[in-house]
Amino acid sequence: MRALLLAAGFGTRLRPITDRVPKCLVPIHGKPLLGYWLDLLLNNGVERTLVNTHYLPDAVRQFVADSPWRDSIDLVYEDTLLGTGGTVLANREFFSDEPFMVAHADNLTRFDASAFISAHHNRPTGVEITVMTFDTDAPQTCGIIEQDARGIVQRFHEKSASPPGKRANAAVYIFEPSVLDFLGSLNKKEIDLSLEVLPHYLGRMQCFHNSDYHRDIGNIESLRLAQLEF
Repeated sequence: MRALLLAAGFGTRLRPITDRVPKCLVPIHGKPLLGYWLDLLLNNGVERTLVNTHYLPDAVRQFVADSPWRDSIDLVYEDTLLGTGGTVLANREFFSDEPFMVAHADNLTRFDASAFISAHHNRPTGVEITVMTFDTDAPQTCGIIEQDARGIVQRFHEKSASPPGKRANAAVYIFEPSVLDFLGSLNKKEIDLSLEVLPHYLGRMQCFHNSDYHRDIGNIESLRLAQLEF
């Protein structure tokens, strides 16, 4: 399986740290977030990764060049940000018409990637997306998921003031190639996965729960917590 690691964001809520360091290279215990992702995925069922860049791209290029995984990594620069779904669509040839993983490389996580891939391969009939979930301590800031007894997603509540629980979207996905056809049918370059794509797949999307560790490194406080917890 191949994976796209989204790493182009500005990380504005982590300023002043991200004034000089791209968010995907913010360190946790001295190791950049992107490094954790590469070690996790390329050891466990992912053969190759694509990393998109935009903000401070030279720093990301240098990190990849120095990485022991450099021969398994491709880089693509976005002159104009395309949104999460737009980046997936723009790089559809990379996925070779096979199921593929998409993840935000500026989050901190730990999970069994092989088990995640296996869960998707053994998905129920009709399911086209496997989405990773985690239990958040800040549900108002996340996309909260409602699922049925089979683990099929029934509803999304994106950053709701009164969310119906704490089971959240971890922004780690495995997509069937058919999702690329849907992205193409939108006839636009800039696409948001959470707002424009996932709602279309309600009832056709299953959950894989990460009970180990996951934290959105969205602000200075979440970075501080990650340094304490991880």
